[in-house]
Order: sequence, then structure tokens, then C-alpha cells
Amino acid sequence: MPSLSPLSLSRSQQGALTLASGGLLMGTIGVFVEEARLGALTLVFFRCLFGFISLAAYCAWQGYFARRHFTRRTVVLAMLSGVLMVTQWVWFFDAIHRTSIAVATVVFHVQPFWVVLIGAALFNERLGIDRLGWIATAFVGLVLASGVAATGALQGHASYLIGIGEALAGSVLYASVTLIAKSLGELRPHLLTLAQCAVGVVCLPFIAPLGAEHIAPAQWFWLIGMGVLHTGLSYVLIYGALPKLTTPVIAVLLFVYPLTAIAVDAMVYGRALSLPQMGGMALIVIASLGVNLGWPLLSALRIQKPGHARR
Repeated sequence: MPSLSPLSLSRSQQGALTLASGGLLMGTIGVFVEEARLGALTLVFFRCLFGFISLAAYCAWQGYFARRHFTRRTVVLAMLSGVLMVTQWVWFFDAIHRTSIAVATVVFHVQPFWVVLIGAALFNERLGIDRLGWIATAFVGLVLASGVAATGALQGHASYLIGIGEALAGSVLYASVTLIAKSLGELRPHLLTLAQCAVGVVCLPFIAPLGAEHIAPAQWFWLIGMGVLHTGLSYVLIYGALPKLTTPVIAVLLFVYPLTAIAVDAMVYGRALSLPQMGGMALIVIASLGVNLGWPLLSALRIQKPGHARR
């Protein structure tokens, strides 16, 4: 039986394998956040620092530092996206501390729907009844997946609620970063992420003391890992895969990340999602596919109405 080597795979198969690998890797970041046992600001600073070093090395190796990429417009928008991205990382990491890896990740992954809503508001795009239906479905899933209704978090669990709010707010910021990235089509995504890391390295020390002298040797493994693995390697894998794949395949494979995070949280920390939370995650996945792939929902019901009126 012939062995399966990377050279024998088609372009789309290579892309699917690479994107799935990036998603699997990103799904483990919560363990690094938990095991580093440091505040969110410190975690994000070192993620930015080691991510910047690894991405700068990769971009230099690939020859991406061309002058044409650095116009005034691209630099300003890249810096703005950096402020949004770094803030989003801080909120997301703190949300993991306050809730769990699985819950924070699932709540954060409603961000594709914010992209649709913000895009419609900014560019006067018509959403259509199907998209609105899928977005409503996703937010029903969000309520279930967050566990707020089931756990009674509104009564006496303020920290948990703050974590849910941080993950949700972070998803809005990430959606904004996505829209900025779309407007920077001429700028390689690796350079955009590099700029975002640079913003974190420069700005975060002015916001809060980092206290690096109190970091134990074992903690450095987790900090370096977040920068090199989850910011350098994972983004290289994901960005390299996207041009090789169609939208339907991308829409499906992007959920490797949250599903991996859920599995890791259950296996490592014993924090499995409840059945209602898993149902909420399923609704978010289905709604995301519905929005991205243009599945009919409410329009199918409207089309059937005239037929029912005939006798």
C-alpha cells in the first residue's frame, strides 16, 4: 500500500490538513493560559513579545518586508487593529480565568456574526431574513453555551458574568479586526499580526507593571509557548492554508479550534460542558455554517405560504 506523503496530497488536501493542524494547536492555548498562572496583562505581553520575535524571523525568511507594504494607510490601520487585538487577547485570557477554557472559547466564537452585523451597519448591506434568522439562532446558542441560564449566574456569580462579558466583548473587537484586515487586502496577514504584536510589546508595559523578576523558570515554558506556538506557528499554518481552500471547507474547519478547546478542558481539568451547553455550541456551529454558506432558513417557510393558501 503506497504511503501518503505531503507531496501526494492535492493543494486543497494540504490546505485542509494545515488549517486543521493550526486549529488543533490553537485549541490548546487555554492550557498555557491556566498553567502559566499569571495575570492577563502579563500573559499577553509575553505572547506579543515571543510572537513578534518568531513572526519577524519568519517574515524576514520569506522576504515579506517589502517597502510597498508599508504605506501610511496600512501602518495606521495596522496599529489600530493592534490596539483592538491586544485588548481582545487581554479580555479573552481573563475570561478563561473567570469561567473556563471551554466556556470562554465558545462565547468568543460568536464573532463571525458580529462581522456580519458590523459590516451591515457600516456598509448598508442588506442582511436578509435568512441571515437574521441564523444570527438569532446563534445568540440563542450563546445563552445556552455560556451556562448563565443553567447555573443561575445572575444571582451571586459576578466574576463568572464578568468573564462572559469579557469573552463577548473580545469577540466584538476581533470582528472589528477582521473587517480592518479585509480592507488591507494588499498587506500580508503575517505582517498585520506582527504589527499587532508590536503594539502589545510597546504599550502594555505602560499600562501595568509586568513583574518579570517573579516569574518562575517553569512558567517561561508556557509564556514562550504562547508566543512561538500559538502566535507564530499557528498563524503561519492558518494563513498558509486559507488561500488553498474554498469557503465551505474553511467554514467547517474553523470549528476545529473551539471543539479542541472543549475537549482539552474536559480531559485536562475535568470541566466538561453540560448537555445544554453542548446544545448551545451545536446551534452556534450550525448557525455559523448557515450564514457562511447561505443556507435558507426563514425564507423557505415564506415561500411555502402561497402554496398553503391555494385550495
